[in-house]
Amino acid sequence: MNAHSWADILRVGDGFRLADVDPGSRPGYDHGKAHGTRDLETGLASLSGLQERLFAESRVGVAKNAVLLVLQAMDSAGKGGIVRHVVGGVDPQGVELAAFKAPTAEEREHDFLWRIEKRLPEPGFIGVFDRSHYEDVLIGKVRELADPSEIERRYDAINQFEAGVAASGVRIVKVMLHISRDEQKERLRERLERPDKHWKYNPGDVDERMLWDQYMQAYQTVFERTSTEAAPWYVIPANSKWYARLAVQELLLAALEDIDPQWPVADFDVEAEKQRLDAS
Repeated sequence: MNAHSWADILRVGDGFRLADVDPGSRPGYDHGKAHGTRDLETGLASLSGLQERLFAESRVGVAKNAVLLVLQAMDSAGKGGIVRHVVGGVDPQGVELAAFKAPTAEEREHDFLWRIEKRLPEPGFIGVFDRSHYEDVLIGKVRELADPSEIERRYDAINQFEAGVAASGVRIVKVMLHISRDEQKERLRERLERPDKHWKYNPGDVDERMLWDQYMQAYQTVFERTSTEAAPWYVIPANSKWYARLAVQELLLAALEDIDPQWPVADFDVEAEKQRLDAS
């Protein structure tokens, strides 16, 4: 299956229901973990090559496009693994990572998109948002951190914002890593049982877990309101970490293949420079 087929299978379309997605499934992929791991390694070579060409264009000032990977999920769903094992396999010079936490006092003085706009990737780069502006319509809604009318305004503001970003040449890949409630419990339990994982555990994760159904409904609304032609959502079953990583890699490959970056043409006489070098 090619990268564009993955995008077709995982894309949120009309009538999509998150409740119908089995977090343990592996849509579009008929092989097991060993095969998937090999495919991930193979795809990494292609991803790295495309990213290097994209970054090379930025170094000579001809890059017009960028890629933005937006990662959203419940806690422990594997966002960090995506950053390490997928994005982490390309040249870090061409990657811009932004991990959005609770807004600072300064950020709260501005519109919720103010801090997001400042971290958009420049042409030639792959940007990664570890959580994003969607927190403002997920936690914001579930925890009632804003009035319902303000939450409603934000959906339209996000669509308008992303349409402008896409028009500027940024390919937006919005991914929700979908794990089951039982799988999350096991992953959180592992963090408690392993001293080397304690630093990843946050007692607040259990508090959010108690609101699981409300979060699933909030995500459903997000998909209905903000999966657009310019910036569609992709829901990836993520109980199998290796499958989720492979799927995200394929989505990034599809975005970069559409951009089709090329090696910049030399702006100097190559043969003359060879001669100068030989004579030096």
